[in-house]
Amino acid sequence: MTTEETTSWPSDWLRAVLGLSVLRVLDSGRSYGYAITSTLADAGLGQIKGGTLYPLLTRFETAGWVSTDWQAGTAGPGRKYFSLTEAGRAELARQRLHWQAFAAVTNNLFTGDPS
Repeated sequence: MTTEETTSWPSDWLRAVLGLSVLRVLDSGRSYGYAITSTLADAGLGQIKGGTLYPLLTRFETAGWVSTDWQAGTAGPGRKYFSLTEAGRAELARQRLHWQAFAAVTNNLFTGDPS
């Protein structure tokens, strides 16, 4: 597949994996919105807009999966950083297991006999 083909995934596919993907990115350490979207793009998911990312992060904060803090900027505005909480790590582990099972089932359907 070309780079363009892998960065223009159907939007419903991206909605399905975005939450799990963001949790995974934050599992690597504290980060801010632009860095999260850059990591996702570098991973091959394409460019995720802030209007999609920030409401998701707000839901995660409400659920207790992420904590936030502001860091003052040295040459510009401050940044809001997001960190995965222990509850977020547990949710990541839970979702990861479910995703792996789902991926195995769908992979079987696509590569094997569907009957």
